[in-house]
Amino acid sequence: MDRQQCNESLMKLTDSGVSPFHAVAYVEEKLKQAGFKELKMKDTWELALGDSYYINYHGTTMIAFTIGKKFQPQEGFRIGASHTDFPCFRIKINPEMTEEKYEKLNVESYGGLMLNTWMDRPLSIAGRVALRSKDVFHPRMQLVDLKKPVATIPNLAIHMNRDVNKGVELNKQTDTIPVVGMWGEEGEKQDFFLKFLAKEMGVEKEEIVNFDLNLYNTEKACYVGLNEEFISAPRLDNMTSVHAVMEALLCGKRENGINVGAFFDHEEIGSKTKQGAGSMLLNHVLEKLYLSLGCSQLEYKSAFGSSMLLAVDVGHGYHPNQNKKHDPVNKGTLNQGINIKQAASQSYATDSEGIAIVTQICDKYQIPYTQFTNRSDATSGSTLGSIASAMLPVLTVDVGVPLVAMHSARELMGSEDQLSLVRLLQEFYAI
Repeated sequence: MDRQQCNESLMKLTDSGVSPFHAVAYVEEKLKQAGFKELKMKDTWELALGDSYYINYHGTTMIAFTIGKKFQPQEGFRIGASHTDFPCFRIKINPEMTEEKYEKLNVESYGGLMLNTWMDRPLSIAGRVALRSKDVFHPRMQLVDLKKPVATIPNLAIHMNRDVNKGVELNKQTDTIPVVGMWGEEGEKQDFFLKFLAKEMGVEKEEIVNFDLNLYNTEKACYVGLNEEFISAPRLDNMTSVHAVMEALLCGKRENGINVGAFFDHEEIGSKTKQGAGSMLLNHVLEKLYLSLGCSQLEYKSAFGSSMLLAVDVGHGYHPNQNKKHDPVNKGTLNQGINIKQAASQSYATDSEGIAIVTQICDKYQIPYTQFTNRSDATSGSTLGSIASAMLPVLTVDVGVPLVAMHSARELMGSEDQLSLVRLLQEFYAI
């Protein structure tokens, strides 16, 4: 895979991963094409050396793994972990709202949104809908992507707010409600969204029980720059990492150990959910894997000592117009390779031993990298690394591509950096 192929593959994922459900579905299809077999947590597993497997957990989280042909329990795991969710607006239940003849949807913010960047964008709707079923414990679950702009959140004209360029605080309940249409007759106001959704899905309105739906920016990924130095796209946080872990898992084959790709939901809201990195999910999956291969629980827990986790999430790239927001030395400029992230607070789980391993891999295979730290008088978020490693206590390093405008409705990265991240993961899974 060269730079161009890598970036085109990434752009396809950012355009397709319009909800966590669709990101997981995309990865699942790629794994199936490569011969990965699906497992269910409720089933007894019959695993074979040399084979590859995955678990789709509640639609938005996936754990995939490959078993070496010469598997030895003491060789442990190489784990690459990313997250499938992104900051956005989620549609509330009973969403229909009207104002004069405008049809609006009641939404709430998910994650750390940069609200102003969502204004005046062409927005669509994607996610999952629960439909009535004969067996109440197994409702019919259907993915939905409208694949066309159906909503927008209009700004107020400068003529009505002369101080807008001095900065405006937006209220999440009143200022960020999307407009989706106009109603004609009085009777059309009732359930206008559910009626539209049912028609798009080809079902009756009464069949819809509930939904997990979000708004997403319909603008496509593209190159930017005089010489295509940058990629501008929605959802680079964290489709860049989903892409790198997926691509590396498909080709990294350790013969003696187990490679794992973990794609978690809910990182943007803290990870402490049944399908988040703050759950026991990964621990349970890996323990069941070992037991299914005939290993003892003692052998499983002993494997922690030879295992390693790369927590793959985007980092903060140097902003050319905001130099005072960055550490004076460790800045993470775009197109200089991956970020290796470190913090004394352990908001990044990295330590010197882990850095020594990753930097030696990079040096050996000529993979460019920079080391990143926050300013000492500021914080800039955390990742799933410290959370996941608390649930599965193995050596952990936080890495990712640097972004400018992180958590914007459209983010910016260097067009050279994704290939560096993929190559690091490939070597991590191969050694």
